[in-house]
Amino acid sequence: MGIFASMPQTKTVGLFICLLISITSSTFCQVRKSVRSAGYGMPKVSRSKAIIMCPIFEESRYPYQGVGVKVGDPFALTYKFYPSKHWAFAADAGKASSGLYSSYYKNSFAAYLPDTLGKDQNIKYLTHLVNSDWFLEAKFLYQWDAEKISKGLQLYAGLGWQWRNSNIQYDYIREVSRTESNFGRFTQNRFTYGPVAIVGFEYSYFTLPISAFIEVELFTDAFVDPGYQRFQGGVGLRYIF
Repeated sequence: MGIFASMPQTKTVGLFICLLISITSSTFCQVRKSVRSAGYGMPKVSRSKAIIMCPIFEESRYPYQGVGVKVGDPFALTYKFYPSKHWAFAADAGKASSGLYSSYYKNSFAAYLPDTLGKDQNIKYLTHLVNSDWFLEAKFLYQWDAEKISKGLQLYAGLGWQWRNSNIQYDYIREVSRTESNFGRFTQNRFTYGPVAIVGFEYSYFTLPISAFIEVELFTDAFVDPGYQRFQGGVGLRYIF
């Protein structure tokens, strides 16, 4: 149906865009085809007309803003402010993919054990349940054109800060003596924060006022578990205005 003005050069970008644009095109499309033209491909237009169809990231029109959704670790609502061609500020808020941290939370159980156990007493981990795992992140980004790879493609890198708050329920067995044991449960709240390093790319050469992006981040815990590092990342779409 001619969704793109030109196809991306990498299969990853193409597959991702085909899936997400097909969902959002009916809502955000700026050009509505007539019944007569519905069966034909997109006609070729001049650069000036193409700009009217999709006025995204024209140098003379900064600043821009974008709002959308990011899927991955974490799942988040995302906002991005583009004050100029090369600089941007982004803020994400949402829920971490708790299943990816199952082993880490299990190993953290030992850190919450009481230090008042008797000589013959022992506590054994049974299981845990993550009641909530929220995060907030702010980041500053530097962007540069990658049009030699694909029209409308930008690469970016930056630094930011992330805040995380998790509420975890632990179940355990307390061995009171060699012949007696009791079931126990407690809830632990974990609040932490730390820096993040980001790399990614953004694609915006559509007939729609949207951009698609893929990014990878490295989070370093600076509070609860200093030095702990975790790769995060996801894909998403933003509506640009």
